[in-house]
Amino acid sequence: MTAALMLELRDLSKSFELHQQQGARLNVLRGFDLRLHAGECVVLSGPSGAGKSTLLRVIYANYRPSLGAVHVRHQDRWLDLAKATPHEVLDVRRHTLGYVSQFLRVIPRVPALDIVAEPLVAHGVDVQQARRRAAYMLSRLNVPERLWQLPPGTFSGGEQQRVNIARGLIVPRPILLLDEPTASLDADNRAIVAELLAEACSAGSAVLGIFHDEDMRDRVATRLFPMQALEAA
Repeated sequence: MTAALMLELRDLSKSFELHQQQGARLNVLRGFDLRLHAGECVVLSGPSGAGKSTLLRVIYANYRPSLGAVHVRHQDRWLDLAKATPHEVLDVRRHTLGYVSQFLRVIPRVPALDIVAEPLVAHGVDVQQARRRAAYMLSRLNVPERLWQLPPGTFSGGEQQRVNIARGLIVPRPILLLDEPTASLDADNRAIVAELLAEACSAGSAVLGIFHDEDMRDRVATRLFPMQALEAA
C-alpha cells in the first residue's frame, strides 16, 4: 500500500531583489518540484547556496514563493500555503507542520523544562503530564537534570540545541522540517537524534531535512534530493 502524500511542491520559484545592487535579482529556486510521503525522510543535498534553507522557509511560509504552489495535507484536506491566509498558516504550524532550526530562540527566565513542555501545553495536554514528557525528552537527549529548571540562555551551544530538538519533536507532527539541527552535536547525540527521527518516520511523519554531516545523512535518509545553485539575473 502506497504511503500517503503529505507535501507536494509544484513549479516552485523564489527570487530576491537586491535593492543595493541596482535591482538585480537573486534566483534561489526555479521550477522546483518535490513530493514527500508519510514515513519518508528526504534529505536535501547540494552545495552551500543551493537554496536548501530557503526552500524550508518557503514551505514553512516564512517566505512567500515568487511562483508555484506549496500543497500541504492539513487535517484531511489540501491547502496551498503559497496562497494561505495568516490564520491558515498559523493553524498549519500548530497542527501539521513542525520546524527545527539550528538555533534555540531563548525565552528569558523560562526554565528549559517548560520551554520543551510548552508545545504540548498549547495542544491542551495537562501541564504536569507535559512536563513529564519534556523530562523524558531532555533525558533522552542527555541534557543533565540539574539544568532542567534553569533558563537555557547560559547553556553550551550543544545543550541549547538539544533543548531545541526536544521542543521540536515533543509533539508528533505529520510533516517535520529540519534545518541542520545536529550541526553543534557530538557523534553520540547525533545518533540519538537519528533514533528519534527513525521513530517519528515509523509513526508516520514525513520528514524533510538538511544535514551537512555525511554520516548523519546516511543514518536518516530514505532518499537524497540533490539541489544546485542558480545564478543571479
